[in-house]
Order: sequence, then C-alpha cells, then structure tokens
Amino acid sequence: MANKVDYNSVKDLQHYRNIGIIAHVDAGKTTTTERILYYTGKKHTIGEVHEGASEMDFMDQEKERGITIQSAATTCFWSLNDVLYRINIIDTPGHVDFTAEVERSLRVLDGACVIFDGKMGVEPQSSKVWGQADKYNVPRLCFINKLNLVGGDFEMSLKSIKDELSENAVAITYPLGIEHDLHGYVDLVTMQAYTYADDTKQDFKEIDIPAEVKDKVTKMHEELVEKIAEADDVLMEKYLNDGVLEVEEMYTALRILTLARKVFPVTGGDSRMADTKVLLNNIVRYLPSPYQKVYTYENTETETLEEYTGQIVGTDPNTNEKLIWDVSPDANFAGLVFKIAVDPHVGQIAFVRVYSGSLEAGSFIYNSSRGKRERVGRLLMMHANDREDISKVSAGDIVAMVGLKDSYTGNTVCSENNPILVESIDFPDPVVSLAIEPKTKSDQEKMGEALRKLMQEDPTFRAESDQDTGQTIVSGMGELHLDIKVDIMRRTYGIDVITGAPQVAYKETVEGEIEHHEVLKKQTGGSGQFADVTIVLSPQPQGEGYVFENEIKGGAIPMEFIPSVDKGIQESLKSGILGGYPVVDVKVRLTDGSYHEVDSNTDTFRIVGSKAFKEAMRRAKPILLEPIMKVVVSTPDEFAGDVTGALSSKRGVIKGMNPRGKMQEITAYVPLSNMFGWINDLRSMTKGKANSVMEFGHYAKVPENITNEVLGIKQ
Repeated sequence: MANKVDYNSVKDLQHYRNIGIIAHVDAGKTTTTERILYYTGKKHTIGEVHEGASEMDFMDQEKERGITIQSAATTCFWSLNDVLYRINIIDTPGHVDFTAEVERSLRVLDGACVIFDGKMGVEPQSSKVWGQADKYNVPRLCFINKLNLVGGDFEMSLKSIKDELSENAVAITYPLGIEHDLHGYVDLVTMQAYTYADDTKQDFKEIDIPAEVKDKVTKMHEELVEKIAEADDVLMEKYLNDGVLEVEEMYTALRILTLARKVFPVTGGDSRMADTKVLLNNIVRYLPSPYQKVYTYENTETETLEEYTGQIVGTDPNTNEKLIWDVSPDANFAGLVFKIAVDPHVGQIAFVRVYSGSLEAGSFIYNSSRGKRERVGRLLMMHANDREDISKVSAGDIVAMVGLKDSYTGNTVCSENNPILVESIDFPDPVVSLAIEPKTKSDQEKMGEALRKLMQEDPTFRAESDQDTGQTIVSGMGELHLDIKVDIMRRTYGIDVITGAPQVAYKETVEGEIEHHEVLKKQTGGSGQFADVTIVLSPQPQGEGYVFENEIKGGAIPMEFIPSVDKGIQESLKSGILGGYPVVDVKVRLTDGSYHEVDSNTDTFRIVGSKAFKEAMRRAKPILLEPIMKVVVSTPDEFAGDVTGALSSKRGVIKGMNPRGKMQEITAYVPLSNMFGWINDLRSMTKGKANSVMEFGHYAKVPENITNEVLGIKQ
C-alpha cells in the first residue's frame, strides 16, 4: 500500500507544508487527496470514492456513503525546481453535521486548499468552511474542480467566489476547452499554455496559446499583474515604467500576498487528471511553511488582537503571563491535541500538532490544560488508518501519540519544566438528541464504555442519563451525525441498540427582571440550618450565558459563603422550571442576605441559592427557546414554489432566493422541531433533483401555543 518513507528527508521547516483539503460535500476533496497521494508516489493505484476504494475514507460508513466523516491525516513529498517539500495533509468532511472535524483541523493547519464544484460555484458549506478558515487566519488556494463535466463553468465559479467569499480571489490559470472537451490550461503567470500529453491525461505538454483564447488570457494576465503590483510600491513603479513584471517577481509577490491573506489564487480543472500536479506546484509555491503561520493572541488589557508570525503565543499556566516562543525544533517542546481516536489495535491515539521543540518516543510530557504528567509510549506517523512507528518528532510535524490517558481535544502538551498554555478549540453545542438502549441487558455495560470512547473522539457528541426516565440520551449536530454514531456502536463495538425518535435540544430563559428574597430556616434537635439571600434575576443578551455578580456590602454574608450561593444557582441552571431544560442567558445579582454564627455553612447557602433561583425564575416570565436552523436548498426552477411553500408551512422564514442558472438557491430559517424527515420530503416533491444543507443558526423564543404542546409532551 504505502511506500516506506524516510520522514527525515526534509529537514528545513521552510520546506514543510501543513495543509487541509476543505470544501462543500461532494466537491471532490477526497478524490483530490487520492490523486495527490498517487502523484507523490505514496500509493500505486488510484482509489475512487464512488467505488469505496479511497484510502483516506477508511471507515465502513465512509465507504458505503461515499462521504468523509473523520479528518484523515497523511504525509507525502513533492519536488519543485529540484527542492523536495514535505506536505502533511488533512482531508476533512464537507457535510455540515461533521463541522467539528473541519474546525479542529483548521486550528492546527498552516494553509488550506478549498475545492469547489465547477458546476455549482460557491455552495452553502463552502461559505461555512471559508469562514472557519478566516477565523484561524489560514491562507488559501482555490481549485475549481469537475470542469470536465456538463455544466462545469470556470468563469461562473470564479465570479461566485469573488461575489460571495472574497473580492481578492484571482485566477492564476485559465482552462482550455469546456466540459468534456477540457484538455489543458493557460498559466496566467508565465503566459504558457499546456495540453494533456496523451489520452491518459496524466501529464501535460507545452503548446502555443490557442488563438481563440489569446485576447481573453492576455486581459486576465494584465489584471493579475495589476493586482500583484498594487501590493508593493517597488513592483508598482516597475510595472508603470516597464509595463511588465518578471515571472520570479510575480511568484514571490503572489506568495507574499497569499500568506498575508490579501490574495486567494484560483486554478481549475479535473482533479482526477494531471491538473492535480499543477495544484501540488501551487501548494508548495504559495502556501505557508510553519515559519509563516500567523498566530493570534487576545490581549484582554488593551482589548486588541495581536498577530505573531512564526511564533506561537500562549500563557504561563502558573503566572498567566504572556509567553512568545519561536517555531523551531530547538525551542521548548509545545503541541496541541486536536483529535482523540480509539484504535482497535493500539488503543487511544492523540493526534498532536507539534508547534515547537522536539520529542522522542518514551518521553514524559506535561498536559498544562489539565495539570497532568503523561508518558508518550509510541509516536506514529499516520496514513489514514495505516501507521508507521517513528522515534522522534519536531516542530511542524502532525503526529499520533500512544499512551496519553488524560489528554483530550484542545489540550496543550509541553515540557514540565517550561509549561505553556495555547488557545484551545471551541465547539458548538449539540442540537439533536435521541434516546437509546441496548437490546440485551448484557450490552448495558459495553454500551457505557463505547459511549465514553465516542465522546472522547468527538467533542460535539454527548451522552448522559435522564434522571427522570433512566434512559440514555445521546446528542449531536444532526440526524446523520447520530445515525453514524449508532452505526459505529453496532459495527465497531458489536452493540445492537434501539433508538427513539429524535428530540430537540430546547433551552429555557427569562424575559423579566425580578427581585426575590429566600430564607432557609430549619431547627432540629442539634444545630439547625439557616441561610438568607436576596437576589435580582434578569435576562442576558442571547449567547452571553450565565453571569453571577456579588453586590454584598458590609459583610451581610461572609465571603466564604458567596461561592456556595453561586454553586447552588448553577446547579439549578441544569434543569429549568418549565420543562427541565437547561437555563441560559441569565444574570443573577446577589444584593443582600444574613447568616447565623452556628447554623449557617456552605451547604445551607448552596441550598438557599438553588431555591432562590428557582422561585425567582417562576416569577420572571420564563420562556422556552428552540434551535432555529439555517436551511439552504438548491432546486430546479420548476420546484422552487413547492419548496418555499413546504418551508413556510414548517414555520420557516424565507430569507432569500438566489438564481443559479436553471437552479434556485433558497435560504430559510426553520425551527429544528419541524425539520425531521425533511430530506425525504424534499426528494419526493422534487423527484430527487434538489439537495439541502442544514446547520444551526440561533435560538429563538417558542410561540406560546407551541410551548404548551412541547411541555404537554414533556409531562
């Protein structure tokens, strides 16, 4: 399968490229990665996703569904101008239910290649992953794929990228031929044309620029030169004086602009063919090495976002002081755990991006996020689900560590003598839940262990026991997400489970402000119980969460009891007074109270805090909140009316209709409770010709009549 590789053949970090392949579902990400592995000599045959032969899609569920679920990692090498480059690639899912895999991958990558379907241009998930890349300051290349298929349109796709994602997208190649007649490209930097060398289409040969595109590409070349010249005064002066720029000057300027995220180079073609070789050249030519990665630090004192290039920035976990370390194999060791996987052969694996320093197998490291010392038993270089043992890793590497028992996604690992804490990874809360139970009693214990492992692997998957019914409730990002988890339990862990109907993750909050006085007073034979508090409960802006403010003056309540009041309130937040749903976005001010020298303690103030909150919430106009989903449907024109009608009937609000050729792209916001089974409904009304993408939008107040319905079900 994979060749035995000398991973130390590239020593200079300048020649490392840590990249992600990201896109909307079905744009051709995994196929592109497969061709990269083929052309770099990592594998000898080409696996087709639709045949279930892809190496990067190695899970049974991936091979059957033809989609990527996990982010698979691999390393390969590519030579340009006699310089060997090492490329660490992560192939990520495009389906919105697995957005956490994209999030954690982009957090640790230096650059990305965004794949677009040339028939569609920018699609809903394209915008989502673009925004995620913006969040982590990731420079990008764009590749417009599938131009060989009917409807493949480079200029339409390029325009949609400029209009919807960034006006700084700029073409650096132009395809020759359209649809099935696609046969080559013009390099807009060198102004040289190339066509497929033979029928296999695995190599290019140089030709003269065809007369029919000469004027077009000349104009595009001039636009590219102007864009490059704008960014540099020296180049602009030369361009104004001479009217031309040298090829090497353009390469250098394009790289600088790409690294600064001021330009996003765009190419296109058919990624199954030699076009991927051009993409590889562009990856090593324009995307950053670890030295050019931009790290940000939020300075809370100045309330500014500071940027550091080629230096990681974090805090000292002991003093909370800012630390700035060089990205270098000679610096102190630091890395970020960005994924946990459970391998049936070697147990738990922690995927780590090494930011600085070096580490040998068998060494001890320090988890500064959890204050734990861990031993690294083995170091593995991963190729999808295959692995090779290595003895040492250094700055710039993406590696799998075996032996870490207390490390989780988002944790910093470093040396114990020189600890650092780098920014963690944020994940969205689950929005869909369902009850599961094993078919046999003997599987009950096995199911608990399997769920624990699945939660370790996926931060957006949760499992907990319902206190009232005793049922096990699993939660995730969508129906497909939970469907895959149940399937993994059946196949990987051999546990057959019965699932209930999907449930919506409702929340509760308040609309009014109320002052409430609560006293706990009990006298028994021995010492009694006494605690007295006055609180003011008020709503917070959406997404602000829970805030506790202590306004006690003059020692009315001793300082040691204040945290207990807060703790009691937080316990009550787990179960609201309407339907037992979590309470969000509230502020509690502790304004007054009293205590007893003998009968008051931390427990009495915790109990009174909990009771005070629940009683205050009853009087503060409690309301139910429901998740509202952003739904984007691409449908042929003739079904647009039916689709908008169906969405409206589900309490949906139509936000926009965007024509795309003979298709309409409809955007709506719809309550999740009405969207179960939507895909099947959509297929029926459009004869299978429409597709839909759904992602969490926001929480909103549930109408009163629906609230009564929900609470009636709950009771």
